[in-house]
Amino acid sequence: MGSELVKTKSRIKTLDMVYISLFSALMMIGANITSFVPFMVIGGVPITLQAFFAVLAGAFLGSRLGAISMAVYAFIGLAGAPVFARFYGGIGQLLSPTFGFIIAFIFTAYITGKIIEKNNKLYSYVIAALLGTAFSYLFGTNWMYAAYKLWAAAPDAFSYKVAWMWMAVPFPKDILLAILAGVFAHRMQGIVKKSS
Repeated sequence: MGSELVKTKSRIKTLDMVYISLFSALMMIGANITSFVPFMVIGGVPITLQAFFAVLAGAFLGSRLGAISMAVYAFIGLAGAPVFARFYGGIGQLLSPTFGFIIAFIFTAYITGKIIEKNNKLYSYVIAALLGTAFSYLFGTNWMYAAYKLWAAAPDAFSYKVAWMWMAVPFPKDILLAILAGVFAHRMQGIVKKSS
């Protein structure tokens, strides 16, 4: 009995590691979608699928594992692997005006997962996904504005309004993807529960 319990706990931990690795890898792919469609860069901000995968990580893995998967992605990039948008990487990315979004994705996954852990109905998944996406925009855009004003070379006529105008371009896409992520994660959780 005791050995079976140890095996079960070990298997769960191994499965968690697989999921964390999977979502970290999905973020790497989502970050570099612009390498195939380079015109998807507005005002220096690449339009990526990162917000979608951050929300999906939180919705599918829960707050703790979702946040860990996004943190692993961030640390891999900071360690030098070219996994950030446009295949950037390295510790120097801390000074990038868009690095705030990388930080935000950790909290996006956590917030999304936390809301769903309190209520696992379909509407809760969708609301959690939308709130997680909203947080990534609020944190990331304010970081970007501060970065351009404090340490990065701001473009001509740059202002707080301009920063939000840049973000208005990918916003409808991320709202739609957030809803899809919520619905998809809810269906996947149902499938996983049935199979287990």
